[in-house]
Amino acid sequence: MDSYSNSSSFLSMLLLFLFFFLSPHVQCQLDYGFYDDACPYLTKIVRYGVWSAMQNDTRIAASLLRLHFHDCFVNGCDASVLLDDTSTIKGEKNALANRNSARGFEVIDDIKASVEEQCPSTVSCVDILALAAREAVSLSGGPYWSVSLGRRDGTTASESAANEQIPGPFESLQNITSKFTSKGLSSKDVVVLSGAHTIGFAQCFTFKSRLFDFNGSGKPDPNLDSSLLQNLQTVCPNVDGSNANLAPLDPVTINKFDNVYFKNLVNNSGLLQSDQALMGNTDTAALVNNYSKYPYLFSKDFGASMAKMANIGVITGQDGQIRKNCRAVN
Repeated sequence: MDSYSNSSSFLSMLLLFLFFFLSPHVQCQLDYGFYDDACPYLTKIVRYGVWSAMQNDTRIAASLLRLHFHDCFVNGCDASVLLDDTSTIKGEKNALANRNSARGFEVIDDIKASVEEQCPSTVSCVDILALAAREAVSLSGGPYWSVSLGRRDGTTASESAANEQIPGPFESLQNITSKFTSKGLSSKDVVVLSGAHTIGFAQCFTFKSRLFDFNGSGKPDPNLDSSLLQNLQTVCPNVDGSNANLAPLDPVTINKFDNVYFKNLVNNSGLLQSDQALMGNTDTAALVNNYSKYPYLFSKDFGASMAKMANIGVITGQDGQIRKNCRAVN
């Protein structure tokens, strides 16, 4: 009887031990050192890949950061934005927010190929994208934050979800904030992550109405800085053929990740109406003013908000997969 009781107790403890350590709630936590043993040179490979791409294309840093953002906002961070269309998947590359503007896919392909050489079938495309966004910011002079790892890639994508969930430049601050809060982010995150517009360019059609026909008035936006207005009207003349022309989101320090974006908003020099709208709300304007004065505060908060965003709807454990090719499901 004692022997049976001892055996039963041992079995119970063993089952409890296995449940605890193999439970998906334990197993699935993201970890800063997730690939330390399985792929120790991962961060170096990604950093070199981003650095190399930036030598050939000064715009690529902003493009990689944007890819990560657009991925996480559509049903979570799962590398769905990287998937090509198939007979069964209508992907996100042709959604309104991505069509003819999303860039950097080849850079992720190249980094993934290098990672596969070192660590086959080990590192997810979504983790590579999260790291690439961090390196893009850091190499542009911005902050460097810790990225927890262990995400797995999704097996589907949705053009309709991308059209519905990605915030757009024509939306009101209220709508944009609602899209952020639906992802577990805050109004503060709206301001902080909008600071990503310190680098990158926008196509003329995203702000052209401010230059010639603001809110249907037939006149420019009266709040837009006059010298900026003249420059933009030169870049984006009021003809159809100019819609795809590009203008820097921050014309002062075009390729440098800094807090000048916020200084521009204070001076009524925000390019997109959705950016300048941050000055029209008391709470968001207070944050803009703080970030315009204290670059260290912006850097600290940007890293925190990026880490928060990178945890939206992640797939972990045995769910999803580790894609061999970021453009296609295995």
